[in-house]
Amino acid sequence: MSMVGGLRRMARLARRMRRVDLSHPARSPLGSTVVKCVVYRDGRRQPGADGVEECVRQVRKRGGGGFVWLGLHEPSEKEFAGVAELFGLHPLAVEDAVHAHQRPKVERYGDVLFAVFKTVTYVEHEELTATSEVVDTGEIMVFTGPDFVVTVRHGRHGSLGPLREALEAGPEQLAQGPSAVLHAIADQVVDDYLAVVDAVQNDIEQVETEVFAPRSKTPPDAGRIYQLKRELLELKRATVPLARPLEALATQPPPVVDPAIRPYFRDVTDHLARVTEQINAFDGLIDSILQAHLAQVTVAQNEDMRKITAWAAIVAVPTMVCGVYGMNFDHMPELKWRYGYPLVLAVMATACFLIHRGFKRNGWL
Repeated sequence: MSMVGGLRRMARLARRMRRVDLSHPARSPLGSTVVKCVVYRDGRRQPGADGVEECVRQVRKRGGGGFVWLGLHEPSEKEFAGVAELFGLHPLAVEDAVHAHQRPKVERYGDVLFAVFKTVTYVEHEELTATSEVVDTGEIMVFTGPDFVVTVRHGRHGSLGPLREALEAGPEQLAQGPSAVLHAIADQVVDDYLAVVDAVQNDIEQVETEVFAPRSKTPPDAGRIYQLKRELLELKRATVPLARPLEALATQPPPVVDPAIRPYFRDVTDHLARVTEQINAFDGLIDSILQAHLAQVTVAQNEDMRKITAWAAIVAVPTMVCGVYGMNFDHMPELKWRYGYPLVLAVMATACFLIHRGFKRNGWL
C-alpha cells in the first residue's frame, strides 16, 4: 500500500513541478549533451561522483543495489558513441536514439530494454487559424539495464528534470531500480497526453459552437477545421502505437523490469486507453463538424441561387415589355394614346409586385 501511495504522490508532485526547459543549464561540465548524471543507491541520490565514467565505476564497484541515471539531450552520433560503448548498447538501438523520428516501441537487446516514447505538448494560441500549430511532438528514448538508465530526449519540451526531483522526493520508488524510472517516464508521458487531449477538446468545442451557432456572422473557415484534424492526426500517431509496447510491459515484461513495478504499467496502459478512446471520438466529431460545415455552405449557396433566380424572374418582366416596345413597329397597343406610357409602367410594376410577393411567400426572398 505504501508503494501505491508513493507512486501516486510522485505523479502528483511531478505534474505540479513540470515545466518546459529550453535552456538546459546543467549540460556543463558533464558534456555538451549531458543534462545530468546521478548515482542512486537504495532510492537515494549519492554524492561525490564526477563524470559519467566515474558514476558507472562507483556503481559497479559497490555491486548491486545502485544504478546510474544519465540524461542526454539530442546527442550526435559521435557524442553518443562513448556512452554506447560504456554501457554496451546495441548499435541498432543507438542509431534509433541518435537519429530519432521513431515510432513508440519497446525492444529488448540482451539484458537491456530500449523504449521509445513520443512526447506531446499543447501549443498555446490566441485564435485557431488554418495554419495554427496545435500539437508539438518530441521523443524520449530510454535504455534500461541492470544498473543504469540512459534517457535521450529530442525536442524542446518533455524535460525530465521535474520528474527526477519528484522521484528523489519519494525514494521508495527509486529503490526498485531502473525499471521504476522507466515506469515514471511512461506515466509522465501518458499524463501529458491527457493534458493535451483536454486542451484540444476546448479547440474542438469552440469550432463546434461556431459551426452550429444560429446565423453566425463569422462562420468558421473549413481550413481551420481541417488544420485541427491534421493536428489531431499528429497526436494520434504519437499515442496510439504506444498501446502495444505498454501492454507488453504489463503482461510479458522482460527480466529487467522489477516484479514490483510490473502491475503499475497496467495503470499506465489504462490511462493510454482513455487517451486513445478520446482521440478516436474527437476524430469522428471533427469529421461530423466538417460535414455539417460543408452542408451549411451548400445550403447557403442554394439560398443565394434561389434569391438570384427570383430577382432574375422579376427583372425579366419589364425587360420583356421594354423589348417588345423597343422594336419600333407602327401598330403597337396604346402607342398613340396619351396615357399609354403610364399604363405600361403600371402593368410592369404590378406584375413585378405580384411575382415578388409570390417568391416571398414561398421563402425564396
